[in-house]
Amino acid sequence: MPTIFAKKPLAQLLGEANSTGHGTLKRTLGAGNLVALGVGAIIGAGLFVRTANAAAQASGPGVTLAFIVAAIGCVFAGLCYAEFAAMIPIAGSAYTYAYTTMGEFVAWVIGWALIMEYALGAATVSIAWSEYLNKLLETFGTSIPYTLSHSPFESAVVNGVTEHGIINLPALLVIVALSLLLVKGTQESALFNAVVVVLKVVIVLVFIAVGWQFVDPANHTPYLIPENAAPVKNAAGKVVREYTEWNKHGWGGILGGAAIVFFAFIGFDAVSTAAQEAKNPKRDMPIGILGSLAICTVLYILFGHVLTGVANWREFADPALGGEASVAYAIRAHMPGYSWLATAVTVAILLGFSSVMLVMLMGQSRVFFSMAKDGLMPRAFSELHPRFNTPYKSNLILMVFVGLFAAFVPGSLAGDLTSFGTLLAFVLVSIGVWIMRRSDPDQPRPFRSPLSSPSFPLVPILGALICLLLIVALDAFTLQVAMGWMVLGFIVYFLYGKRNSKLQQGIVVVPTEMEEQAFIKD
Repeated sequence: MPTIFAKKPLAQLLGEANSTGHGTLKRTLGAGNLVALGVGAIIGAGLFVRTANAAAQASGPGVTLAFIVAAIGCVFAGLCYAEFAAMIPIAGSAYTYAYTTMGEFVAWVIGWALIMEYALGAATVSIAWSEYLNKLLETFGTSIPYTLSHSPFESAVVNGVTEHGIINLPALLVIVALSLLLVKGTQESALFNAVVVVLKVVIVLVFIAVGWQFVDPANHTPYLIPENAAPVKNAAGKVVREYTEWNKHGWGGILGGAAIVFFAFIGFDAVSTAAQEAKNPKRDMPIGILGSLAICTVLYILFGHVLTGVANWREFADPALGGEASVAYAIRAHMPGYSWLATAVTVAILLGFSSVMLVMLMGQSRVFFSMAKDGLMPRAFSELHPRFNTPYKSNLILMVFVGLFAAFVPGSLAGDLTSFGTLLAFVLVSIGVWIMRRSDPDQPRPFRSPLSSPSFPLVPILGALICLLLIVALDAFTLQVAMGWMVLGFIVYFLYGKRNSKLQQGIVVVPTEMEEQAFIKD
């Protein structure tokens, strides 16, 4: 009788890869291609959404140091991802890797955590999209009322009056629109994606170049939030941010900020999962991962330095000032003569955010699809539309779930939960590499993470420890909500997943031709 730690045989996974053609991908990517792929995948919504949040909540101007800490964790986790991706050449995720190394229950835990990365990540970006949409409308002399563009848990002083949110309608509507688009099916345009990538990089470079002359050194003093920092109050005198907890000031605040800005590095695993397409994985994968992370980290540090130098970090703690659409706020409030740049940046960010949300919603549907095929989720999540050949039921269920979060949950909480889910997946993947090195040392590995032996795999150990440390550094309330979510996941697994698991029943899952085409179409 299989246990909850029963493992999906590696031979079965490789068989699935061969059955869908994923095991015969051509090795066409060199080190330069992988670096470009990584930069394009990493620079995204997280930089524009979470930099100001991290500065306001924990790090102050030291958010630049927080980026470095987060990048170090990504390096070790990325090398572990690369080893798995090269060894198991199948279109999958951390969920797939865990199923063959640590067993079904751990795979379920990762799959459940990935809901926070993809689904709540999409919700976080939709909330930021709503903020920038309002900023754009303000340039035309209008705006969406505060009550209809914020969650019930948010309030701010608007024109001398304290306003309370009811529903974030723009965030909800953009999720509905993109989900319906995914039901019909969308084949990503390589040209459009290339334009979006260039657009994101240009925004960052232009803001750094133009904003540098407006940096006020006084805004960078002190560089770390002092332990006795005064709380931030809004115009009505209400305290909106305090700095008494260990992870809200000093070096503890750097760790807290690193946990927050970790969101900005989501996407680097795109390099890792391209391991089976690398010409020389052993040489090119470290270059691709380290190179793309190094480039992005330098850009992030410069971006954070300019943002917190142009506007004081305390302004980002007040929703009525720079707490929303922070980049546009910093330009309009502190860079006279560049209002046109604020408008251009806002339009570009709205386009970029739309692409990011689409990718995240698609990624979540793929995770659900895999879990449903394994019997761990209801069959509806793997059913394909008879005409569009898309997992339409999964997309519609996601539309409701993500839409509710976007409409009724503050962006800061949704973003922190996204970081938690991502970090937890990275911890377990790092541990999985360690386990696989000991349990199956002879398995061919086109790429092997460096500085690692079966007895003391340094890279997986450091990857797990750093990511675990960043989890601990998250806000206490975030951890409570995340733990509640994980407990709910345990209940769902034992009441449904375990009873319907194909592995527990001895059923071998092989994708059909229609399912194969659905993934190719995506």
